[in-house]
Amino acid sequence: MLPRFTHGITLTCSKSFYNMGEVEVVAGSYEQIVFGYRVCPSEEEWRIEPVFTHHAHTASLSAVAASEQFIATGSKDETVQLYDMNTRTEHGALLHHSGTVSCLEFYGTSHLLSGGEDGLLCVWSTKTWDCLKTIKAHMGHVTSLSVHPSGKLALSVGTDKKLRTWNLIDGRSAFVKNIKQDAQLVLWSPVGDKYVVVMHDKLDIYSLESASITGTLTYQKRISSIKFLKNTLLAVAGDDEYVKVYDLLSEKCICEFRAHENRVKAMDSFLIDELCVLVTASNDGFIKLWKFNLESPEVVCLLSQVNTTARLTCLSVWRPKTGRELSAEQITQSASMLSADKEALLSPTSKRVRNTEKVVSQHFSIRKPPKKNKKQKVQ
Repeated sequence: MLPRFTHGITLTCSKSFYNMGEVEVVAGSYEQIVFGYRVCPSEEEWRIEPVFTHHAHTASLSAVAASEQFIATGSKDETVQLYDMNTRTEHGALLHHSGTVSCLEFYGTSHLLSGGEDGLLCVWSTKTWDCLKTIKAHMGHVTSLSVHPSGKLALSVGTDKKLRTWNLIDGRSAFVKNIKQDAQLVLWSPVGDKYVVVMHDKLDIYSLESASITGTLTYQKRISSIKFLKNTLLAVAGDDEYVKVYDLLSEKCICEFRAHENRVKAMDSFLIDELCVLVTASNDGFIKLWKFNLESPEVVCLLSQVNTTARLTCLSVWRPKTGRELSAEQITQSASMLSADKEALLSPTSKRVRNTEKVVSQHFSIRKPPKKNKKQKVQ
């Protein structure tokens, strides 16, 4: 029997020569289980130690996101489950979507955005967990969303062959672009001066300033996951065992390595000083940590790995303080680019998003987990 997500679970890690603080990797699976592992680095050997396993949903997990305090998981069971990482307890469930919750993203510590099979894009307050805004974003499914570093804009793509830009100040559509295919992924760069859109095996690079395509990359398989390692370096994984890292300025692959025995399903990363650690998860059940040198990107080495024995679907890195905040200069620079569209953006102080409709939300610390399907029990 799998242990529950319970209060007060602690592990002792080896004393790190890196001043990295606490880092945990949270992964979801087809078997309805969410896994938590603590990263324990040392001079000799990195370890990945189990912290919790929890039967989180009644269907397979489809998305996971992390803020400084909370973990949110989305599932085909139409719910978003919340976990308070400070108290190590369940925090409640958000019951608003009809259909699979396909994507989740926190903006800082204040908001959570969710997108679903019902075509809805929802904005949640992490203080009250009220649904501040419900937007009918796409006629089909919302397949992916991404929030601009300034917090003023969000991008979403769906199965209606549209790329939509949303003004998060007033919750309205700012721009709609017709694209030739259904897009699976969209992602802002860390500085916010560009974004990428994935359509099957093709990846288009857009400039924020011109809103036009500046480059296109083609992968050998359908692309399943992308992650910016820095503003000009993008890691790409698809329906195979490899991860490729592209320089978006030259549009060339500068690094390629075999990451898993099966296809890579999800990626995330975190920084320790100048060292970038790329985290990958696969259908083969493994979570792996890769040392990626941003100064010598052709050098990649495996730091540690763990076998969850489950078919993994999604992944996120949790840190009490993410260390991902942009400098004031970077945010000002990207926000000044946004001001070119005067009709789409309002001053953050001139208008607030209103609570437009009620939402069913549950607040509690501990509840009984749903009954597990014995056929899908993790060994």
